[in-house]
Amino acid sequence: MDSMRGQGGIQMLLTAEQEAQQIVYAARNVKMTRLRQAKEEAEMEVTNYRSHLEAEYKQKLSETSGNSDSTEKRLEVETEQKIQHLKKAASEVSPDVIAMLTKYITTIKT
Repeated sequence: MDSMRGQGGIQMLLTAEQEAQQIVYAARNVKMTRLRQAKEEAEMEVTNYRSHLEAEYKQKLSETSGNSDSTEKRLEVETEQKIQHLKKAASEVSPDVIAMLTKYITTIKT
């Protein structure tokens, strides 16, 4: 009877060990599944963040290049206005300068 009892105890231990192995195996599977899921989520976040940064970079790049075009046009307009202002000022003063030069050239000092 003791041998039957021992056999039953061994059988219970083997059954318990198999159940423990199944629990550990199931826990490992859950852990691996969660790790894969976390990795996929992290990759998705990295992809989204990279896309966001690239969009910001392209926007800033277009704003900057757009600004240089508008700045160039603005400078061209300002330069043309200054040239016209100088031409106008020169044409207003030109008769006086010609008269003054003619006076100095034709006047003889004795």
